[in-house]
Amino acid sequence: MSVYVGNLSYEVTEDSLNAVFAEYGSVRRVQLPTDRETGRMRGFGFVEMGTDAEETAAIEALDGAEWMGRDLKVNKAKPKEDRGSFGGGGNRGSYGGRNRY
Repeated sequence: MSVYVGNLSYEVTEDSLNAVFAEYGSVRRVQLPTDRETGRMRGFGFVEMGTDAEETAAIEALDGAEWMGRDLKVNKAKPKEDRGSFGGGGNRGSYGGRNRY
């Protein structure tokens, strides 16, 4: 399972986030998603810790803590929702309220 880290400064790097979480155990992976169009960090990230106990310790210590001028939001990451490949939906074959098939 991963830990979600929100309200991050746009100056954060994977190395700096790794260093903060390493104080609570072994860090397996750090991800900082970026905007596809601008390449700029999106203000949140994910950290995978070695064990559930390490995740819990990091969450309890860091949720609400100030880091780089911001109050962190840290909790267990929720599984990614499958949004489908086309998004939207529900109106297939419907034109102007009438089904033309």
